[in-house]
Amino acid sequence: MATPPILFLSHGAPPLADDARWTAELARWSGSFTRPKDILIVSAHWEDAPVTVSPTQRRVPLTYDFWGFPQKYFEVTYEAPLAPELGEEVTALLGAKGVHVRHDETRGLDHGAYVPLVEMYPEADVPVLQMSMPTLEPTALTDLGRALAPLREQGTLIIGSGFTTHNLRWFDPSRGADTAPPSASSEFDHWAAETVTAGDLDSLERMLEVAPAGHEAHPRTEHWAPLYIAAGAAEAAGATQRTTAVDGFWFGLSKRSWQFD
Repeated sequence: MATPPILFLSHGAPPLADDARWTAELARWSGSFTRPKDILIVSAHWEDAPVTVSPTQRRVPLTYDFWGFPQKYFEVTYEAPLAPELGEEVTALLGAKGVHVRHDETRGLDHGAYVPLVEMYPEADVPVLQMSMPTLEPTALTDLGRALAPLREQGTLIIGSGFTTHNLRWFDPSRGADTAPPSASSEFDHWAAETVTAGDLDSLERMLEVAPAGHEAHPRTEHWAPLYIAAGAAEAAGATQRTTAVDGFWFGLSKRSWQFD
């Protein structure tokens, strides 16, 4: 079985699925590597302790964890197969590190998971398991990623789903999706690109201390935090190539996304 990469992607709000450029970028990206056996995705929109995984025994509806959008966004479906074996593997790997894993058979995939997956695997034919972030503490999440690294050799695509800059005060629909980003967003994006490419995990973990405009780019760090899991898994899996797969800005927010091989 071919070894899949490890990804961090900027998933966007539901309307990002209407952006033809972004949807084409995701479709092209997923088509550039071998189809995975299954997918483990960690979204910025699920914080729950202890570590919790999505249903593995029965299908449940998607979690529409947003409001104020047109009705069509609440009618999106994504009926990917369940991933019970992956749930067992995650439980075993984390359990070996003393991390308890809870199974929630009621919570469907949230928009940080299904919005990008609709574009990457539109046939919804790859089994998907979502995992919560039990904390936003950088080193703890990096360690979780390291513990999950063996999944890659088994054909699992590990995805951290967040956003490279996420300050919603910059979001102004009246200005258009392609408007020039605020300087703080572009400065942080430039730092993030250089730091990830260099594999400087220490600086990534200390983002709020060392990054230009770190506090502005991430008033709260939940959309940056999934990168720690992806980067930790990549480090432990021996992935030495770190490539920007998607770049640019959407309403001032950096949608930069990375592939680790």
